[in-house]
Amino acid sequence: MQINYNLKPASERRTEQFKPTTNVGFGNLRTDHMFLMDYRDGQWCDPRVVPYGPFEVAPGAIALHYGQSVFEGAKAFQHEDGEIYTFRIDKNAERLNRSADIICIPAIPEALQIEAINALIDVDRLWFPMQEDACLYIRPFVFATEDRLSVSPSEQYTFCVMLSPSGPYYTDGFDKAIRLLISERFHRAVSGGTGASKAAGNYAASLKAGKAAAEYGAAQVLYLDANNKQIEEVGAMNHFHVLKDGSIIIPKFTDTILKSITSQSILDLGQILGCEVRQETVMLDKFIADIESGEIIEAGGFGTAAVVSPVGSYIFEDNRVVTVGDGNVGEHTKRIYKVLTEIQKGHIAGPDGWVKLVERRV
Repeated sequence: MQINYNLKPASERRTEQFKPTTNVGFGNLRTDHMFLMDYRDGQWCDPRVVPYGPFEVAPGAIALHYGQSVFEGAKAFQHEDGEIYTFRIDKNAERLNRSADIICIPAIPEALQIEAINALIDVDRLWFPMQEDACLYIRPFVFATEDRLSVSPSEQYTFCVMLSPSGPYYTDGFDKAIRLLISERFHRAVSGGTGASKAAGNYAASLKAGKAAAEYGAAQVLYLDANNKQIEEVGAMNHFHVLKDGSIIIPKFTDTILKSITSQSILDLGQILGCEVRQETVMLDKFIADIESGEIIEAGGFGTAAVVSPVGSYIFEDNRVVTVGDGNVGEHTKRIYKVLTEIQKGHIAGPDGWVKLVERRV
């Protein structure tokens, strides 16, 4: 791919390594540039790195009216050698295409996605925040741009990658468990829909449920299937729990669950973690009974942003509260978080190909 670089003048770009003196937060900042590529006449074309800024989009763009848009979330880390490495970016590229297919967006070859991400990171590598547990959060997304009001797939799209220099997701440290609302009113997805895609509309549909969770003092909703029998996933995470024998259980992936790359990674790390990691269909009644009996000792969520979110309790819509273990962050959960983040930061070796060097090219 021949990328056109239309960069900011040197006087307007970052010229020294970003060394923030306060926590930069998660997802708040932007780097100097973004990557863009368009889909026209049946092909992806005009790959370019340009200054970060607003898009020029027609008011009738299909994405604005019918939600034809998908996105991804990934991370890159600076290792002790001073170089930047992406984490499992090939899995994000694969999942973007899987999401795109579900809502009729043309695929972007995975190699092109990865080259685009690496090119942008290389240009803005000085934006990596020199701060404990920091990362460059990577947000690739695709949206329909054709100016048309009839309901059918667009014939024009824009692919964009932007970067957010980010600190740790947990500003107070990884030591406080959250509460989840178990709701029978709200459902994230139904079979045959878009639940397995990272479609923008899925997140819009979750906002009202998120507000309801906050009214119960919960961080997010733990969604059930449409029959309110099985545990599916949390609003922005896959769910997991830990049995008293140390086994880690993740609900089976279905067409109503987004296949978390963090979950997939944990499934591959059983040997390093020293325990069995498996997927099962998780029935709500048994799940609650196993918490109350002490068979389940820890629980939480897996996702890119937080990596691991410990769950200390669940609240039902009748205000009944069920506490997992002693309600605090458990030792198994801490170990999962430590192992995965140490692999990401290059402190311990993970499976081959999980971390990839971002080569210097400009």
